[in-house]
Amino acid sequence: MPRARHPFALRWNDNDQYGHVNNTVYYQAMDTAVNTWMIREAGLDPAGDVRGYCVASSCEFRAPVSYPADDLEVLVGVARVGTTSITWDLPITRAGGHDPVAVGRFTHVFVDAVTQRPVPVPAAIRAAVVEQLGTPEA
Repeated sequence: MPRARHPFALRWNDNDQYGHVNNTVYYQAMDTAVNTWMIREAGLDPAGDVRGYCVASSCEFRAPVSYPADDLEVLVGVARVGTTSITWDLPITRAGGHDPVAVGRFTHVFVDAVTQRPVPVPAAIRAAVVEQLGTPEA
């Protein structure tokens, strides 16, 4: 499956008292990567008529990383494209690496900004997913 690589620089305050990156930082990295990809590659306007809301997320941690030794990259891919939602498959590696230090998943449901009711995945986002990331096998 094709993936877009999104760099995520770590900061001093990302380390916790145990000397490694706190689990919440991985969620920030995933959220930033997916939304940056949708804005840059698929034309999402965060203040527009349609919004993508995260309705589910998970992360499996496989190896510790820490600042300043490491920076991260999120490999943006798609696990599922539905009528009103996309589930993103998001391995996280050390910058330039291949072996995941964590594997995450986000599900976005697209909603009308006014009614807050689900709407179909915007055509531009669906097209960018198909063209750049491929669609997962059924």
